[in-house]
Amino acid sequence: MFVLVEMVDTVRTPPWQFERKLNDSIAEELNKKLANKVVYNVGLCICLFDITKLEDAYVFPGDGASHTKVHFRYVVFHPFLDEILIGKIKGCSPEGVHVSLGFFDDILIPPESLQQPAKFDDAEQVWVWEYETEEGAHDLYMDTGEEIRFRVVDESFVDTSPSGPSSAEATTSSEELPKKEAPYMLVGSISEPGLGLLSWWTSS
Repeated sequence: MFVLVEMVDTVRTPPWQFERKLNDSIAEELNKKLANKVVYNVGLCICLFDITKLEDAYVFPGDGASHTKVHFRYVVFHPFLDEILIGKIKGCSPEGVHVSLGFFDDILIPPESLQQPAKFDDAEQVWVWEYETEEGAHDLYMDTGEEIRFRVVDESFVDTSPSGPSSAEATTSSEELPKKEAPYMLVGSISEPGLGLLSWWTSS
């Protein structure tokens, strides 16, 4: 689920931090810049693990701050494909079951990846697994807040860096704002035995 990623960045240390240890100042600046941010094709940055190398610091004309090239390792949330995770159901919609890990919410289990046969209950706004038994079908509801075990089957990164408006976008009204996309999203599946709500598989 969590990996160590080696990174290199140039860190600007303002003059009022010169009285502190350089490592402490750089660690604080790196966490300000990266913590809780998604790096494209890398994952969700959590916190600094360690600094492996500091190169020479430079002060540029007109800027009293020092600029230091830093080699460091960062803890990143980036589960591998086919990894099994446990989260909580944040909600359901016709698009599927939305899952949260507490610190990461952009997880979707689409309808075709649910235990089958499944149906969406419009009145309750939940997905239901129509579990077949010898006595007939039983409706197992996927309620909000329930713990769910799922397999990671896909991921997507979206470049959300700002860009200038195109001519087509300039003609649209300001009310027609595009839907904001998540910079990093996971797609899950529960379509195999042992996956799904934990309550389904625990013995009474």
